[in-house]
Amino acid sequence: MGQDDPVYAKCAVRLIPFMVLLFTVNYLDRVNVGFAALTMNKDLGFSPTAYGFGAGVFFAGYVAFQVPSNVMIARVGARRWISCIVALWGVISAACAFVQGPTSFYVLRFLLGAAEAGLFPGMIFYLTLWFPHAYRARFAATIIAANPLSGVIGGPLSSAILDMDGIFGLHGWQWLFLIEGLPACAMAIAVLNLMPDGPDRASWLSTEEKATIAGQIAEEDTGEKREFWSALRDPRVLALSVTAFGIQSALFGINLWLPQIVQAMGFSAQATGFIVVPPYALSAVAMILWGRSSDRRGERIWHVALAALLAAAGLIAASLIHSDVLVLLALTVAVVGIGSTLGPFWGLPSSFLGAMGAAGGIAFVNSIGSLGGFLAPTVIGILREQTGDYAAAMFVLAMGLLVSTGFVLVLGRMMSAMKVQYS
Repeated sequence: MGQDDPVYAKCAVRLIPFMVLLFTVNYLDRVNVGFAALTMNKDLGFSPTAYGFGAGVFFAGYVAFQVPSNVMIARVGARRWISCIVALWGVISAACAFVQGPTSFYVLRFLLGAAEAGLFPGMIFYLTLWFPHAYRARFAATIIAANPLSGVIGGPLSSAILDMDGIFGLHGWQWLFLIEGLPACAMAIAVLNLMPDGPDRASWLSTEEKATIAGQIAEEDTGEKREFWSALRDPRVLALSVTAFGIQSALFGINLWLPQIVQAMGFSAQATGFIVVPPYALSAVAMILWGRSSDRRGERIWHVALAALLAAAGLIAASLIHSDVLVLLALTVAVVGIGSTLGPFWGLPSSFLGAMGAAGGIAFVNSIGSLGGFLAPTVIGILREQTGDYAAAMFVLAMGLLVSTGFVLVLGRMMSAMKVQYS
């Protein structure tokens, strides 16, 4: 089978663009609170600590429901389960427009995390049903590129929506939640029509094409961990989980605070929406190119480690320098590096996990990683309130990435040792 097999190209054309769109809306609804905070915090009297906790508590719900949700997607099928997930998160995201104070903010953010919990690990698992290993890093990177793409789209869009302040008696940040949340409800219907449960259910594949995919996937499914609970006890899964914790701490710490970091440099809410576009645009391009490089070379570990080191260097620089222009450049480097880890990283679990083991293992790794998404925004808020700037927070995120680099290199040694053991 060649790298450009027409069967997989056909599947990619049918599935990947819609998955990118789905993730773009997903990430937009997850992190638009960062743009809403530009005016919401003042309107509701939120301190940096209160905002940071509310932004991060999303991940408490996300972690709590992630593994059960991925078990459901493996049992009942992607089409129906993801459709339910998308509809529910759209309603809850729009409901954030009616936050009255810290308690309602915390509750709705928790519920939003619970609703979104199954989408990301479910989509990574979904890729394993359609594509062999040689394609997974590039396609994982492509759909995860929706994360920075949501920043490219969301920055200017959110700035424009914030200007709707006062229309029908609503604040601009209320319009932001309503306008950006409701499209997910429409996409729930599209999921039912555009995402078959697997190749065997795809009406647009011939019998021969279905057999080609099934044969290739079965041939590569040599993972010694195929059962749900045994996969969770695998030391490689634990190493992946620690690695994910540092990466996602930096990812969501930056995503949820970058608009306020930029605004603190003296920019208006409207200008901030445009200033955050270049870092996210460069990150989206780098993610796709780095994922393709990982697939082309058949290498994952060093692609993760080098990207994490680049991100750590950017964050350390941002914590030490005082020029706003140089800080923005350093943060751009960090955003590019963090994003570039993701495609190769999510190509790792399915290289040694099979069947239900992949569903459970991927969800468990992302659950532990998502704890960083809860902790990092909260810590940033506390440090911002106590120190008056973001330098200490950037340094802490960098240290987390250095720990992740160490663990992914240890993981590489473990995988090599186990490969020899099972050969």
